[in-house]
Amino acid sequence: MTDLKTTPLAQLHRTLGGKMVPFAGWEMPVQFPMGVMQEHLHTRAHAGLFDVSHMAQLRLDGANRVEALERLMPVNVAELKPGRQRYGLLTAADGGILDDLMFANMGDWIYVVVNAARADHDIPHIQSATSVEVLDRALIALQGPKAEDVLAALNDAVRDMRFMDARVMPLIDGDCIVTRSGYTGEDGFEISVPKGEAIAVVEALLEQEGVAPIGLGARDSLRLEAGLCLYGNDIDETTTPVEGGLIWAMQKRRREQGGFPGADVIQRQLAEGTTRQRVGLQPEGRAPVRAGTTLHAVEDGPVIGTVTSGTFGPSVGGPIAMGYVETSHAQPGTVLYAHLRGKYVAIRVATLPFVQQTYKR
Repeated sequence: MTDLKTTPLAQLHRTLGGKMVPFAGWEMPVQFPMGVMQEHLHTRAHAGLFDVSHMAQLRLDGANRVEALERLMPVNVAELKPGRQRYGLLTAADGGILDDLMFANMGDWIYVVVNAARADHDIPHIQSATSVEVLDRALIALQGPKAEDVLAALNDAVRDMRFMDARVMPLIDGDCIVTRSGYTGEDGFEISVPKGEAIAVVEALLEQEGVAPIGLGARDSLRLEAGLCLYGNDIDETTTPVEGGLIWAMQKRRREQGGFPGADVIQRQLAEGTTRQRVGLQPEGRAPVRAGTTLHAVEDGPVIGTVTSGTFGPSVGGPIAMGYVETSHAQPGTVLYAHLRGKYVAIRVATLPFVQQTYKR
C-alpha cells in the first residue's frame, strides 16, 4: 500500500487496531477490533466516529460561483440560504450522473465535498466554471443518537443546529466547518478540521462515553440500510437522476427551467417516465445478494434488472440490497428472482429506506 495516499489520522487508526485497506487510492480502515457488525449496531445505538478525510474538500469563492454551480447541476444553488447545506449532482450532457456531492452556502463562499474516487474528475470540471481552492483539511463524521451530546462537549453551539445546517466554529482551537449531516441515516455531524488539529479533535471525541471508531465496512451497511446511494455502485454516468430516484434532489425551479447538462434528457424522463428505476430489495433467507447479481421476473427467465449494492443489514436482521429493475417490475412487494451461485433466490422489491432516518429537523 506504499503508493496510497494517507489521511492525517492513518497512524491513529493503526494504534486503535484498524485494519487498513486500499480504497479509492487511499489507505483507509475497513474495520476496528469491534468488527463490522458491532460497529454498525454501536453507531445506531450510541455514536460512531468515521474518518472521511479521503473525500475532497473545496472552497468556491469566485464572483460567479452560484451561477457556475447551477450550470453544472440540476440543483437550486441561488436560493440556498447562508448557513445551509444541500445535496447536489453533477450531470453529463446525456443526463448521466458524473458525481454526487454536498455543498454549503458559507456566506461569501461555497463549501463543497466530493467523492474521493471522482476528485480528479470533479476538481477540473468545477474549475472550468469558477474559482476552486482545494482545502488541505481532515474530515470526520460523528454519527448516531449520542452525537449531539458528544460534540456539544467541545462546543455547545452545535445543539442549536438542525439537519443540513452549516457553521464555522472552534472545537479545540482552530475554526472547524461543522455541518449537521452524514451518510448513515442517523443524526450526526460532518466536521472539517484543520489538519494539525485532527488527532487532538478525534482523541477528544473518542475519550467520551459511547464513542467508538468505525470503519468503511459499517459505513457501507449503514448507508445501505438508510437507502443512500454509493457513487460507482448505485449511481454513475450510465444512470440519470430520474432513474436513480433522486428527483427530490432537483428543486422545482431547476427541473422546469433547465440550463444544466443533460436537461433535455432529464426533463423528458420527468415528463414521460423511465424504463427502469432504482429500488430497494430484500432477499429471502440469510444470504446477502451482492452487486452484479442479475434479477429475473421468473426463474430462468430473461434479465430484467441487476443488484448494485447488497449486504447483511445488522439493524434489519437480514440481507438487504438495492438495484435497478424494469419499471413494470418496480412496485414494492413484487417478487423477483436473483440468480445466485447457480440458483434462483426469491427477492422482494422493498420500500426505501430499510430503517427510519433520525435526522434532527
